[in-house]
Amino acid sequence: MRFRRFSCPALLAVLCAACALPIAAQESRVWCDALGRRLRSVNAASCRKLPFAPGQIRSVEGRPLMLRDVPPVKTNTNTAPMKIRAGASGQRAARIFLIGGIHGDELTSVSIVFRWMEWLAEANARRYHWRIAPLANPDGLLAQPARRTNGHGVDLNRNFSTPDWSRDALAYWQKRTGKDPRRYPGKAATSEPETQWLETEIANFKPDVIVSIHAPYGVLDYDGPLQKPRRFGRLNLNQLGVYPGSLGNFGGVYKNIPVITIELPHATAMPTPTEQRQIWDDMLAWINKNIAP
Repeated sequence: MRFRRFSCPALLAVLCAACALPIAAQESRVWCDALGRRLRSVNAASCRKLPFAPGQIRSVEGRPLMLRDVPPVKTNTNTAPMKIRAGASGQRAARIFLIGGIHGDELTSVSIVFRWMEWLAEANARRYHWRIAPLANPDGLLAQPARRTNGHGVDLNRNFSTPDWSRDALAYWQKRTGKDPRRYPGKAATSEPETQWLETEIANFKPDVIVSIHAPYGVLDYDGPLQKPRRFGRLNLNQLGVYPGSLGNFGGVYKNIPVITIELPHATAMPTPTEQRQIWDDMLAWINKNIAP
């Protein structure tokens, strides 16, 4: 039997090409399995079938920060659905960045993102370009017990690089929260890999709207330049104000990107299926009305 000879560089190239995809796939599998063990509402096997991809940045404890990109689809009565290329016909589809799990102990903020992903193929959703980060704080969610903060004990929703951070973030934490460790903003703006990752994705994706899911206040919050949404499902608008380093401050005020913050009523108990659907439908109706292509 004859064996084909490879030069060392050629052999290494073949081996690297063969191992690159399995490593990413393995990371996705491990990530999905961990979510399935922590969240009863997330099926690990179904999660593994979705095309999640790890970002270039990892969490404090070395976990991958996963994204799913869902391009828009145009339906033609004479042909099968087709993906829309950005910039086609002189315009691009509106872009939505959906983020869950910034606070690791708000379990429903992750679970509902997985539920909503089941509806992305519906006509009212597939016209948009979605970028989805179901779990922005894996170290917090997967801790025992789950914690609000990341692996450094930082509240990621106080760590974004807002212009007022250096002046106000630590002073606010000390005076207004009494140094509450659950709300520690970090030693510097964007000191944490998770906020670095989210800011990088916002800069690269250039979303037309950011939707961030939290719990358990049971309200709808909004920061940004457009007409305020009044109600999603049973969640009424209650603007809680912006804080030094918050995503609403960073996106809605500093970057002038509409930021919808959905505060679910409970951190560990999902809304009813009817309520999940009402929030989703009302959110898409607001986006359809206010976010032009």
